[in-house]
Amino acid sequence: MSDPQQPPCADQTEDSDGAPVLPPFRAVGRSEAPADAGVVGRLTSTVERLSRELAQARAEADGRALVELAKGILVERLGYGPADASRQLEDLAAQSNVSVLELAADLVNQASHDRIADVARDFVATAAEPSLGLRLRSAETGMLIADDVQAVAQSVLEHALRPLGAQAVAIWSANADQSLTLAGSAGFGEQEARLWRHVPPGVPTPARRALTERAATAYDSPDAARLPSIGQRDITGGRLAVPAGVGGRITGVLEICWPNGLPPQSQSLQRQFETLAELCATALESRPAGDTDPAAAPQTAELLELIHGLPDPCMVLQPVFDTAHLPTDYLIKHVNPRFVDFAGRPRTAILGARLMEAYPLAAESGGLFEKIEHVLATGEPFRSPAMHLAALVDGVPLATEAAVNISRHGTQVVVHWRTMDGTARVASLLQHAQRLGRIGGFEQNLRSGEIAWNDTLFDLYGLAHTADPISIEHLAAHAHADDEHTIGRFLRTLLHHQRPASTAFRLKRADGIARHIRVVAEPVLNQDGRLTAIRGAYQDVSSQHWTEVALAATRDQLAQTEQQSAERSRLALQLQHAIMPPSRGPLELHDLRVAVRYRPAEKEHLVGGDWYDTVDLPSGHVLLCVGDVAGHGIDAATGMVALRNALRGLAATGAGPAQLLSWLNSVTHHLTENVTATAVCALYEPGTRLLRWARAGHLPPLLLRDESAIHLTPISGILLGALDQADYEEGEIELQSGDTLMLYTDGLIERKDRSLQASLDHLRITAQAHAPSRSDAVAELEHRLDHLLRHSSADTDDDTCLIGITVQ
Repeated sequence: MSDPQQPPCADQTEDSDGAPVLPPFRAVGRSEAPADAGVVGRLTSTVERLSRELAQARAEADGRALVELAKGILVERLGYGPADASRQLEDLAAQSNVSVLELAADLVNQASHDRIADVARDFVATAAEPSLGLRLRSAETGMLIADDVQAVAQSVLEHALRPLGAQAVAIWSANADQSLTLAGSAGFGEQEARLWRHVPPGVPTPARRALTERAATAYDSPDAARLPSIGQRDITGGRLAVPAGVGGRITGVLEICWPNGLPPQSQSLQRQFETLAELCATALESRPAGDTDPAAAPQTAELLELIHGLPDPCMVLQPVFDTAHLPTDYLIKHVNPRFVDFAGRPRTAILGARLMEAYPLAAESGGLFEKIEHVLATGEPFRSPAMHLAALVDGVPLATEAAVNISRHGTQVVVHWRTMDGTARVASLLQHAQRLGRIGGFEQNLRSGEIAWNDTLFDLYGLAHTADPISIEHLAAHAHADDEHTIGRFLRTLLHHQRPASTAFRLKRADGIARHIRVVAEPVLNQDGRLTAIRGAYQDVSSQHWTEVALAATRDQLAQTEQQSAERSRLALQLQHAIMPPSRGPLELHDLRVAVRYRPAEKEHLVGGDWYDTVDLPSGHVLLCVGDVAGHGIDAATGMVALRNALRGLAATGAGPAQLLSWLNSVTHHLTENVTATAVCALYEPGTRLLRWARAGHLPPLLLRDESAIHLTPISGILLGALDQADYEEGEIELQSGDTLMLYTDGLIERKDRSLQASLDHLRITAQAHAPSRSDAVAELEHRLDHLLRHSSADTDDDTCLIGITVQ
């Protein structure tokens, strides 16, 4: 029976009964302390610092991926551009007093209908842990940007499991022969991961038991399980093995290790672990663990290390056999970093292709294919100081002379060459020039009638590559009738006067598409001065032609567009002034005195959607609100009118401010077109002087009491129109006689060179530093508003709305 304390590896043996016998651990003792302990200490601290910086960089990369998902939601749902979505996300996070990552996770969870969103929603409802959605989404985005399963394991541990107290994680890939491959791990030492890279069939481990039972298996400790597993000597706490699969098919196991006992089991935790296992299964599907043969991996690694050090092009071929086990072709499995195709094609066009697809001319007698076949069959290396290599580029054969070496390594063949001239470089330049310039070359033999076209020219004419090329004498038959005389002059210069010529014409293709073409050609004369051939090129200049047409049309429309823009700005400004006059006299509502200052944008084209309202409701309450519609112009002004009127109507129902904002969000999302806005809504009860308020992504109100100023504690609430359904938090405060409450929009404080918090602090200090109180309470309130507007440090030239409410 195998010792449960020993790890399986590739070189294990079997006992007389056929059971696997695991090799013993090699005893490792602690060496004596080095003489220069200070140097070792500095090196140790440097390694630890670099490890922390690497972990932080990975976490930041995962966070950036999550933020990009949230930006994509704003772009798709609200029609923002990428830059506007980024700014909106940052502003909302600052106004909601949460981090950008937490707001991004909240947006993704509310917009998604997947397993992570369900787990986060249920767990928050029962355990009130808002960070769960962020942890699971960060783990998921970490997997999306990971290059391999090793990076996936690191992301799962750092984002999702370490906050639950886990110390290490292993992702096992289940193989068809009942063996296991360690596809990725985190939290274990490199030596331990190498020893457990492969678990042979028949070895009982927690991961194997989870696969057999198709259910999660938990153990308080490795000793209690009496099953060998990775890291059991160093991590002696609880273990959990969860089958990982998608679509009903189990492809691996997620094994989690704790330094102490298992965490308290709950249905919520179980759902989290199942969700993480499903994400790991997806990673195994898209990022396989690799070769399951542990003995083949070192050989391949040594071969790749060898060819990567060669200074000349080199490729590794894997033979492809037929049913009779005879090689029919060779797969180009690897190329070294110095690989340059002698035909000028990029590496991506060669790597992964078959030899006969990439180099069909290699099949000629005595050519490259025949030499490779001989080396594979006999194992005898082939070397030639000068071998003919040929390839087809756009239907044109290219050849070069090269020193070629071919050798067999196991079941693979290595081909290495060194070209004698610059054929590869010239071919590459020619190919890229033709591709970028959409140029098709041709040559026509006037004696034999033979015509050679490259592939690009067939594409320009819209013909199949097997079609017959068109003679240059018949060019007029394929051109627009109005270009017949132009083509006639071109042909006379070329064929009769035997001089180089060029012209532009409109090509009529068989598929009905018209292209603007420029043709350049030159005559080829023999020793007797007789015309024998024509060489030239066609270039598609349609994009240049239509650019010139578009520029001409743009010049004609520019004046009309400017006039329309000025008219829209004038109408928007008139509408804004009709609804929101720049100033308004003090208003008495019960025991409240209300004054307003409204400062429109200086530039007419920046007319915005700032709005305010104060209404004495039938219930005896006073409605106080201020808002800001995103954007400028006529759309922002009409959106402002719609939201202001809708809130007035909704307030008549007697609902609280949080419910009013929830209804107003639905109105914004469904009854307006791509409108988003921020708002503060408050209800004041004169009898108790109780103020209840809620906000939708807006700046918090400012309270002035006893010559001091404070911002009301921010409460959560997403902006209006971002989602079809949203819930809002409600706060309340009991006002006192002499209190003054300030409601305002961001045009009062926003600066490009200062953070939002710094601007809020500046506003609070400015409000406290106003002139001494006046005997006239009305004049005192008016003075406070004028003082804040006068000392505003905003530099965005945006609308500004400011409401002052004083309790008498």
